[in-house]
Amino acid sequence: MAATLVQHLGTGRRRRAVARVILRPGKGRIMVNDREFEAYFSTEAARSLVRQPLLATETADKFDVLINTGGGGLQGQAGAVRLGVARALVEFNSELRPKLKELGFLTRDPRSHERKKYGQKGARKRFQFSKR
Repeated sequence: MAATLVQHLGTGRRRRAVARVILRPGKGRIMVNDREFEAYFSTEAARSLVRQPLLATETADKFDVLINTGGGGLQGQAGAVRLGVARALVEFNSELRPKLKELGFLTRDPRSHERKKYGQKGARKRFQFSKR
């Protein structure tokens, strides 16, 4: 008989990025797309963004975090992972919800890319106006 694997799932989105997060009991190891955490997120800003929910709830050394992410850029993916980790922590223990909610980790950031408009150079920028 196989032992049941205890894991908690969370999905996060930010801009065009989507992250699927799995929390498993462990020693605090973080893997992103089968690569080491430090190798995938090269900037300290992105790494700290991902760790925020774990550090706020003091569960950083209790879970191994497996992350599958795609779309968008690295900062968008880091924001998506933060939301996914927070949602997975709430699934693990619903008593953590008020603290995560207060810190804003359970709120999806609604800002996204604005489409380019026809007859213009970009979403907001116009071609140079010539009076004569």
